[in-house]
Amino acid sequence: MKITTKINTGLLIFFLAILSVTLIGCTLNSSSPPLDADKELQVVTTTTFVGDVVSIIGGEAIDLTVLLEPGQNPHSYQPAPQDMVKVSEADLIFANGLGLEDFLDDLLSVTGNTDGLVIVSEGITPREGLETDHNGDDEEQAHDQDPHVWFDPNNVISWTKIITDTLVENDPEHTEIYLKNAAEYREDLKILDSWIREQVANIPTENRKLVTDHTVFGYFIEQYGFTQVGAVIPAITTEAETSGQQLSTLIDIIRENNVKAIFIGVDFDPSLSEVIAEDTGAKLVPLYFGSLSQGAPAESYLTFMRYNVETIVNALK
Repeated sequence: MKITTKINTGLLIFFLAILSVTLIGCTLNSSSPPLDADKELQVVTTTTFVGDVVSIIGGEAIDLTVLLEPGQNPHSYQPAPQDMVKVSEADLIFANGLGLEDFLDDLLSVTGNTDGLVIVSEGITPREGLETDHNGDDEEQAHDQDPHVWFDPNNVISWTKIITDTLVENDPEHTEIYLKNAAEYREDLKILDSWIREQVANIPTENRKLVTDHTVFGYFIEQYGFTQVGAVIPAITTEAETSGQQLSTLIDIIRENNVKAIFIGVDFDPSLSEVIAEDTGAKLVPLYFGSLSQGAPAESYLTFMRYNVETIVNALK
């Protein structure tokens, strides 16, 4: 949903009044002169995943604002006035990209800060959005790219290079901090990748079949040897719809493939999944998909992945 459909005239007037008094001319971008030594880099990120990685690399050298709260869906995000002020003041705005942040173009346009945007998924080869037809085949949706790149830690390693290079370029005073933090975090991500492979090896090959609430696991499946046999909503977004015929076919597929579990997001309406689970005997297993949690068990990207993988392995082995 475009943000212009959510912002009323009063909010725009309020925001523009703030801009006119305090914010004119304060925006820097990636080509701006280096930051003054005594000024923290003002950084905004969109999702909790991007925010976590930027926070680790930037450390105390940056002043960070994460727009989306834990558990918040990018499709339902509505900026508060203070969020808009933060965006307008930001030196840098890090976003996932690949169409995930529907609100971003309008938000940047309203705030006037279009030069500070950095897409962390730039350079990652996007998967085409997969729509499972529930007949064992996948239909390519050429008009959709799958934005869920964070389900492969190797993609997050790519994020770290873009984030680090951008922070160093805009704040060379803290180069040593950024490079050190990024190097340590990349090692953590490599360890995570190896750990995932070890855990997945505990699942019999014939059990590595995923049914999810929507087709969110594409990058994970591709990297770690799973098969998506179906989804309650056969699309890359929960904003899409499903039909009674598709659900009936999904039930048949779960039975034929002896699928052990249906994985749903913790914030997803479980009603349809509960009906399918009751009819098939599959377990309904909640996971974290689109956001980190407020506190345990998925308060950081590393714990998010470890929690999800452990849960998947326990459900399928």
